[in-house]
Amino acid sequence: MLILRLPRPATIGVGRLGRFRFPAGWYTYSGSAHGPGGLAARISRHLRSSKSLHWHVDYLRAYARPVKIWYAVGTRKRECAWAQALSELPGASIPVPRFGASDCHCPAHLIHFAAAPDLAAFVRVVSEPVSQERLNV
Repeated sequence: MLILRLPRPATIGVGRLGRFRFPAGWYTYSGSAHGPGGLAARISRHLRSSKSLHWHVDYLRAYARPVKIWYAVGTRKRECAWAQALSELPGASIPVPRFGASDCHCPAHLIHFAAAPDLAAFVRVVSEPVSQERLNV
């Protein structure tokens, strides 16, 4: 889970999804890291500022600063369950339907919060240990 901070509203083109108005605030992006290099490679890619725009989150990342990573290690895919859990937390909204969810049936894998999302509340909802890394990007 990539936690991003968007300091001011922005209108952003997101690939084939189109252009959307993103309110200022906090964004959680649920994804998996089962490809080559695993979690370290995926996080490294998301933290780089210059890269090709491949995933939906790459378009938002050009405007928003990553501040935290929430993660769990294992073979189970969690991205859909975690996106659903986040969408049920108080203050959650889906700013762009289908964002990050083009390969599943979820409403979206990007959730917006006006205030920073609470890790403890998230852990209570998912009922599993979740680690956190704060970023200095």
